Amino acid sequence: MTTANGPRGPRRPPRTGSATAPAPGGRRNRQRRPGPAPQARQPREDGTPREGDRIAKLLARAGIASRRDIERMIADGRIALDGETVTTPATLLGSLRGVTVDGNPVKEPSQARLFLFHKPAGFLTTAKDPAGRPTIYDRLPGDLPRVMPVGRLDLNTEGLLLLTTDGEFKRQLELPATGVERTYRARAFGEVSQAQLEELIDGVEIEGMRYGKIDANLERRTGANQWIEMTLTEGKNREVRRVLDYLGVKVNRLIRTRYGPFVLGDSKPGDVVEVRQADLSKFRKDLEKRGK
Repeated sequence: MTTANGPRGPRRPPRTGSATAPAPGGRRNRQRRPGPAPQARQPREDGTPREGDRIAKLLARAGIASRRDIERMIADGRIALDGETVTTPATLLGSLRGVTVDGNPVKEPSQARLFLFHKPAGFLTTAKDPAGRPTIYDRLPGDLPRVMPVGRLDLNTEGLLLLTTDGEFKRQLELPATGVERTYRARAFGEVSQAQLEELIDGVEIEGMRYGKIDANLERRTGANQWIEMTLTEGKNREVRRVLDYLGVKVNRLIRTRYGPFVLGDSKPGDVVEVRQADLSKFRKDLEKRGK
């Protein structure tokens, strides 16, 4: 290795069969919307309430797993606080002191780290595969810390895959609201014109699924294939393949070349490069500005 979506508020209560009687002056009496559900505050040993962040958020930040996976771990009874099993991911804590996962104490989160991995084709972006197919963790060097992939690349998609030690940072990168651009180069069999590709700038709806703005350009032709560059911000499942299939061409090779300011460059399949802390800090500050 070398170094280098917001929550929605509660819904309006359903109306009953009869309308609410008008108040004097012709105005109806409206029921107040219920406030947000209270956070679960697991008390300290002395009985005083705890304040802070949700335990799922803290564990994700510590690199234990993604928030979704942590919620599953809590449901399975694998996480405890001061020896007592945690029952809800909404438990508020000021720190991870006293928290264990499978009986093992959890360390406080260290500084986030980010790695650029040149994923080869033929590897799944997952920790384990029930069918026994190879995963990215079979290809990663053994001296890496515990890392989580930012998003996914399909089995046969290759190129730039970001890996981070911070689950909260991973979630931030994956949110469509941050608008982080991803660029792909697709080799596709068939005929498509630049005019057709330019229509994607306004987005497209395919079989009820709406895809946002896509900046697409023809690069060159090689035999019966065309190379197409596409830049998008949503990164929905198999988006590039589905959009090009909709245009009548079949993708037979797909490479992600850029994610935000980070590029694949001339790295080789299997290479891992760590992003310098100064560059990572600058990128995170930019993300925070976008989220405001």
